[in-house]
Formats: sequence, structure tokens, C-alpha cells
Amino acid sequence: MKNKPATTNDYQQRINRVVEYIRMHLDEDIDLRVLAELAGFSPYHFHRIVSALLGEPLGEFIVRTRIETAARLLRYTDVPVAEIAYRVGYDTPSSLSKAFRRFFGISPKAYRITKNRPMMNSNIQSDAEIRLSKPRISEIPVKTVAYIRAQGNYSQVDYGSYFTRLWGYVREHKLFTAGIENLVIYHNDPDISQAGDLRCDVCLALPGGRAVADGDIGVKEIAGGKYAVFLYTGPYTGIGTAYKKICGEWLPESGCILRDSPCFEKYVNHPDRVPAEKLKTEIYIPLM
Repeated sequence: MKNKPATTNDYQQRINRVVEYIRMHLDEDIDLRVLAELAGFSPYHFHRIVSALLGEPLGEFIVRTRIETAARLLRYTDVPVAEIAYRVGYDTPSSLSKAFRRFFGISPKAYRITKNRPMMNSNIQSDAEIRLSKPRISEIPVKTVAYIRAQGNYSQVDYGSYFTRLWGYVREHKLFTAGIENLVIYHNDPDISQAGDLRCDVCLALPGGRAVADGDIGVKEIAGGKYAVFLYTGPYTGIGTAYKKICGEWLPESGCILRDSPCFEKYVNHPDRVPAEKLKTEIYIPLM
């Protein structure tokens, strides 16, 4: 029984590698033999193990990831539908349309036309209450992060406990240095994905690149490049509205184009040390 947690954590690391590979290769034919080798599982058992740990069949996960990526591009960019189809691994726009209808009940073109229609009820702040700075456009270097993957409704993730575990990992491995950042990477748009399918990575960015995976704590890189960086001031419950303001108002008027990388947030101060209305969060939007 003592070995069970280590085994579970080892399996989670393998699944993380598979998920990252899928996200980075949506425009390619994804070979299950390559995934099995990447995960270090026997090809005979690979599909059953990975599907059980993902909570859905692997093929369905790949299709859903492709469709959610397509929906994000339709919702937030003007990239033609044909190009989106190729970007997410479909040979023709009609193939994308068929798969898209299965998830959303409408065609990609119809989805784009109705993309500004509210898709979720929300009790978060109104636009008028949002304190959001004008963005600075910055070239961000690659960041090495130690992370724990969380799944489920973003508003119900216990971020505090994950950060506590990550800081314990830093102390245990003697990785403390100036410049460590508290980040969360969001892989799904809650206006597109079902709450149970939402995935995020709770991270510490560690200068120096000396981090190693340990249990369910993985290590990876956040892509460098150009980002629009917004400073939001206020309770975390208002961040969702801040994103809507950025994507619904700033982005269409900016002339900028989103890059196929996830957004992430940096938490500048600590919720135990300042009142909610003074919390500061930097929102990083990846740009071409």
C-alpha cells in the first residue's frame, strides 16, 4: 500500500506528457503508438489506462480538444474556417463542420455569427465595475514551471492548497530563488467547455531551470513570445468578466491576432494579506 501514491503520481506524469503532446500536435495525425511510447505504457494496455485516467475515451478527448480549439479560434479570431479546420487536424472544412455539429449543434460558420451571445449564466462583476489597465505589449521569455494539473469548474478549484504543495516542493528540493512567480495556465474556455472538462495548471515559475518532476508535480515550459499583459485589480470572481472585456472589446479593436497558446495569469499579491478589492492579477494574452 505504501507504493500506491507514487504509482498514481507516476501515472499522472505520464498522462500529462500525453495531454501536452496532443495539444501541441492538433494539426497532425496523432499516432497512438507514439503516445504509448511517450507515456511508457504497453501499446496493448495504453488506450484503456489513458482513457480511465482522462475520464473519457482517448479518441473522444482528442476530438473534443480539437473542437474546443476550433471554437476558441472562431470565437476570438477572424481566421477563415478552412484554415481553422487544417490547424486542428481536419482535411476539409466539411469534416470539421460534421464534428463541430456533434458538440455544439450548429455549424462553425453559425457559431461564429452567434459567438457574442452569452453562453453561461454568471454572477461575476459587470463590465462597469471591472478595474482593468490598458495592456502593455511585451516579449516574454520562456518560463520553466513546476505545476499540478487540476480539472473541474475553475471557480471550485482549491488553488490555495495546490500552491501550498508547490511551495513545499520548492523547499524540499532547495529551489528557492528570487523571482518565483505564482501562475495558473488555463487550457479551456468556460464559455466553450463543460465545467467537468475544464483543465488548468497551477504553477510556480522557477528561474534557473533546475526543477525536476516529483510525484504529481510536473515540470514544463510556458512558451515565450509576444503577449498583451493586462493588470486587473479586484476580487478573483471578476477575472472572468475581465477576459470578456479583453476579448470582446479590446481584441477586435486592437488589430492583434491571438496565438495558439493558452492564456495564463500571474498573481501579484496574496489574498491573505490584502483585501479582495486590492488583489492584483496580471492576465497574459498570447499574440502572433
